[in-house]
Amino acid sequence: MIRRPSAPNPANDPKFQRAASAVLYAVLVLLALWVVREFIPAVAWACVIAIVLWPAYQAIESHRAFRGRTTVIATLLTLAVALLVVLPIAVTVVQAAGEAHDLALWLRSAQQNGLPVPDFVAHLPFGSRQVAEWWQANLGRPLNTSSAMKGLHSDAVVSFGRQFGVRAVHAAMLFGFMLVTLFVILQAGPRLSGTVLQGARRAFGADGAQLLQRMAAAVRGTVTGLVVVGLGEGLLLGGAYLVTGVPHAALLGTVTAVAAMLPFCAPIVFCGAALWLLVQGDVAQAIGLVVWGFVVVFVAEHFVRPVLIGNSTRLPFLLVLFGILGGATTFGLLGIFIGPALMTVLMVLWNDWID
Repeated sequence: MIRRPSAPNPANDPKFQRAASAVLYAVLVLLALWVVREFIPAVAWACVIAIVLWPAYQAIESHRAFRGRTTVIATLLTLAVALLVVLPIAVTVVQAAGEAHDLALWLRSAQQNGLPVPDFVAHLPFGSRQVAEWWQANLGRPLNTSSAMKGLHSDAVVSFGRQFGVRAVHAAMLFGFMLVTLFVILQAGPRLSGTVLQGARRAFGADGAQLLQRMAAAVRGTVTGLVVVGLGEGLLLGGAYLVTGVPHAALLGTVTAVAAMLPFCAPIVFCGAALWLLVQGDVAQAIGLVVWGFVVVFVAEHFVRPVLIGNSTRLPFLLVLFGILGGATTFGLLGIFIGPALMTVLMVLWNDWID
């Protein structure tokens, strides 16, 4: 009796085993990401901040007093980030609480008597009659009976307050987890950086490690450009608010600095301040504030920011702008830093293709 050779078992094939292992690893990684999906933004923010702070970390570590003290360095940098975020919010809350009584009195008077037509409406070059008629019909009468305020009933206000409180608590929790993650990343220090680069070289070769370093440089350059330019615009426009007599100039300058970190958002703030001056009858100050604001924004957006971001990423400013705006549209605020990094990858791949 002749025995036929048995068919090979596919399960013993090394290629099949490698493919099965790859599938298993991918499933496990996706499952782990799904489990921690609520904390991925916190981890991503921690990574972005750690990349930005890495030169400062290296500078502090090179000092004799901090050499080898990674825990101390991580603690100091994490506390600095926490204070940088918490202090402006605390100042805003304190000033808002100080104005709450006057605001409540103003709202009560508006509900009972309405809002009078501002004086500048009569001096508008066109449409003054239509604006005055609309104002009288919607805001000139007591706001309790105004059609423009029908949606602002007590239930809607309570619901809005509840939703705002839930979102605030959620944001505070994510911020806390972000600080913890940032501390762990910074504490790992050079060991973590070396491990990441070694993993990139093993998975993608030397080109992959270099690409990862360029992406980190893109994130660092984007943050530097956005933050430095935003702080500069906030400082210059805060001085303009102080000179023109806008109330709470320091707080409004802080708001302008935050808005200026997003492309083309600073004009919303200083134009609103100019509108307040116009309502008060200070036409010359309003025009001067608008002109000064647009000059500052033009210089910052067209000269300073392209140099800071473009030199760090070696990207044309148009790609940087597309990366910032497209990233913000796709990923939200975090996308402002992810977008230029992805544009850097695209530029590197293009250069490799044409070489």
